Amino acid sequence: MLLRFTKMHGLGNDFMMVDLISQPIALNPELIKELSDRRFGIGFDQLLTVRPPARPDSDFRYTIYNADGSEAEQCGNGARCFLRFVRDEGLTTKSTIRLETSNGNITCKLEKDGNVTVDMGKPTLQPGKIPFVAESPQINYQLSLGPEYADNFSISALNVGNPHAVITVPAVDSAPVLEVGPLVERHPRFPEGVNVGFMEVVSRKKIMLRVFERGVGETKACGSGACAAVVAGRLQGALDDTVDVELTGGHLSISWGGDNGTIKMTGPTCKVYEGRLQI
Repeated sequence: MLLRFTKMHGLGNDFMMVDLISQPIALNPELIKELSDRRFGIGFDQLLTVRPPARPDSDFRYTIYNADGSEAEQCGNGARCFLRFVRDEGLTTKSTIRLETSNGNITCKLEKDGNVTVDMGKPTLQPGKIPFVAESPQINYQLSLGPEYADNFSISALNVGNPHAVITVPAVDSAPVLEVGPLVERHPRFPEGVNVGFMEVVSRKKIMLRVFERGVGETKACGSGACAAVVAGRLQGALDDTVDVELTGGHLSISWGGDNGTIKMTGPTCKVYEGRLQI
């Protein structure tokens, strides 16, 4: 059977886009893992599928699979690419669409300059809903990473559609992303695992960020990670309500007014190629 797909990326965070409306093919974790291999498959950070919505207030069902075959609740860069993909495929002519995810609805809007803005919803700070093991909500938590690290790490923990830990570092270029990232990702206080962001605050209007994504590893960019970092920085009093986030793959604009406001993320998309694959 031939599987039609499109390869896209948002700031280097790359995706295999699959329309399961016109080709209702069953995907399983083993197949997804094989497809994610950058030498023997297509290669991607996440595989994103388009399905019909189950809810009447949504335009599409948006499902995200990590490179290890596990399902993710949210992917901000992927949501931007999703809107571009369904428009290119002729599945919609709308410039604003609502996507049904496993963690609620999100809205994507095509801007006049070609960028896409995603309303990521409200951040969740209650530990039980992140989920994170703690007695009460705090802006910063102390996390022990074992005997090889004498000092605890100070982290912010929150959910922006998926769980994130944010660590503020003096210099993001020298941050121990590959050493500390996996330890925090599978820390027992995060029972479902966590994405780990390393944030350098440059000014009140700019941060630099690297993200170790759950089930993937370090990526060139992480939209939900950028949202989580800005919320964490705002709660710490270090950032204004609109921030330029510089990631390895490029820049995102993140806005959050605080309190009960939703997070807005704006950034580019890029279509790389279309292909067909025998499965």
